[in-house]
Amino acid sequence: MNPMLILIPIISGFIGWVTNWVAIKMLFHPQKPIRILGLTIQGIFPKRQAVFAAKMGKLVSTELLSFDEIKAVITRPENLAGLMPKLEAAIDRFLREKLTTVMPMISMFIGDKTIDKIKTVLTEEIQQLFPEMINGYVDSMKDNLDLEKIVTDKVTAFSGEKLESILYQVMSKEFRFVEILGGVLGFIIGLLQVLIVYI
Repeated sequence: MNPMLILIPIISGFIGWVTNWVAIKMLFHPQKPIRILGLTIQGIFPKRQAVFAAKMGKLVSTELLSFDEIKAVITRPENLAGLMPKLEAAIDRFLREKLTTVMPMISMFIGDKTIDKIKTVLTEEIQQLFPEMINGYVDSMKDNLDLEKIVTDKVTAFSGEKLESILYQVMSKEFRFVEILGGVLGFIIGLLQVLIVYI
């Protein structure tokens, strides 16, 4: 067996790895269109950034971040219950400090029991009104806040370097796997070639 045949799997593996490495790089580069021999070459993501941004905006606004889900989470009884101690403290501070400062005569007529009763009544009333108020507020946000447009504009405005950095942060392991897989497949193909020549 010719010792030079051993180089075939190694060279094939190297070619497979380099090919996949170049293919991954070409996802992002060149970032600006380049004309070569009448052909325009540009990285896939920079070329399709506007389409990618539009799809991302649609996905976020319809699948990932729904105003109805936000409303449901905010108005859960346990979440509202968590706000009540702060609300009660704010009402108590208002009745004991601010109200008596603005209207000193009132402090002569209301004591701790009256303040506690007023605080209880106000707290119960606000607790009943709160879900309705939040529902109305979220509905008005839904009408005035275009999530799809915000996300689309943000992603469209990303520089090529920023977009590449984000995708590498998310998919670096997958990119590395593709590179290694190219080398492994190239090496296997090289072995098959040697086997065919040897047979």
